[in-house]
Amino acid sequence: MIRGAVGTLRTTFARPASAVGATVVAIFLIAAAVGPLVVPYAPTQQILTARAQAPSVEHWFGTDHLGRDVFSRVVAGSRDILALAGAGTLFAVVVGTVVGLFAATVGGWWDEIVFRLADAFLAMPALLLALLLLGTLGPSRNSVLAVIVVAYAPIVARVVRSVVLSVKQRDWVAAARLQGEGLPWIVSREIFPSVLPALAVEAALRFSYAIFLVASLGFLGVGVQPPAPDWGLMVAEARDHVHRTPWALAFPAAAISLLIVGVNLAADGLGRALRPGRT
Repeated sequence: MIRGAVGTLRTTFARPASAVGATVVAIFLIAAAVGPLVVPYAPTQQILTARAQAPSVEHWFGTDHLGRDVFSRVVAGSRDILALAGAGTLFAVVVGTVVGLFAATVGGWWDEIVFRLADAFLAMPALLLALLLLGTLGPSRNSVLAVIVVAYAPIVARVVRSVVLSVKQRDWVAAARLQGEGLPWIVSREIFPSVLPALAVEAALRFSYAIFLVASLGFLGVGVQPPAPDWGLMVAEARDHVHRTPWALAFPAAAISLLIVGVNLAADGLGRALRPGRT
């Protein structure tokens, strides 16, 4: 398993685009892990004598209209957005995988009911569905987490289902049934390994979409609430002062864009690495 992971990582870094993407993601992960511990200022600290200062040696990304250090807030915000989007994606992948595996393997009316319900969720754009749910649950981190799961678990389930439907008719699955193996064994030992490559790529893509969704909800004011250093919230707060402090808007917006592009490039490289023989 370790050798396979090393081989996949090596193949991912063999292509310049995916190598750049993976490096960008790694930098953000390191910043999220240790950045908030070493930044020069607390993310909510107001330096009243340094309000609306342009980027300088003392304040690398400048300060906003309230005197908060933008660099410290961007770095601290990386932990929030990665943790929230990552946890939401993890739960969505787990729920979607379990539902897709068993519904597609069992088939029949169970498969029809589950995936007609999933189609109902997929008929609505993720952002609209998120706004509807947050209107009921109220804005909070837990609500955003629930929104990510509800929005993306059906997509993951459908991807898993498509793979299962093509695998469950294979000879080795039929042989396991003839040997009297139970459904949990067949699903976990015979079918699930074939799902992993597509699932890994889909999880990476859902992660990038979750990052954008979290930032969008923060920008709209229905996600993480002030004074948290949420990147979307930072962009929304800086929008009204863009002529005075354009850097306060530019840096968090650039962080959102850079991270999403990095995750998508890394996901593309991962997909190629898990499909040997393709270039």
